Amino acid sequence: MLVRLLYVSRAVEPDSSDAIQAILSAARQHNLHNGITGILCYGGGVFVQAIEGGRSAVNRLYNHIIEDPRHKDVELLHYEEITERRFGGWTMGQVNLTKLNTSIVLKYSERPEFDPYSVSGKVSLALLEELMATASIIGRA
Repeated sequence: MLVRLLYVSRAVEPDSSDAIQAILSAARQHNLHNGITGILCYGGGVFVQAIEGGRSAVNRLYNHIIEDPRHKDVELLHYEEITERRFGGWTMGQVNLTKLNTSIVLKYSERPEFDPYSVSGKVSLALLEELMATASIIGRA
């Protein structure tokens, strides 16, 4: 059974590009071997990540993220059973939230700064889908 999980967290070291690259690299390696696809957005010290795959694999990965010392304030935004993947082309796509077009952010938020802690999981998922549709996602591998 396929599921999609969306969570938000804060980076323990928000200014560390090395930590972000390490997370992406580890995610791409792990996800490839575990049938997990998804997208990771980062900006302003905040991660938003959608992960898709088999229920057991996704749940194990989320539990690992909760325990990861590079993350804090981890909150589950959305969890659902799915019939198909939306992010199937990415073992872990990447979006830098600080470089988003303000008009895209305002479409889903009260202010031009996207704050996934203050919007619903469905709103965050809709933003991710728009980013995918507008080719704002990098790191397809």
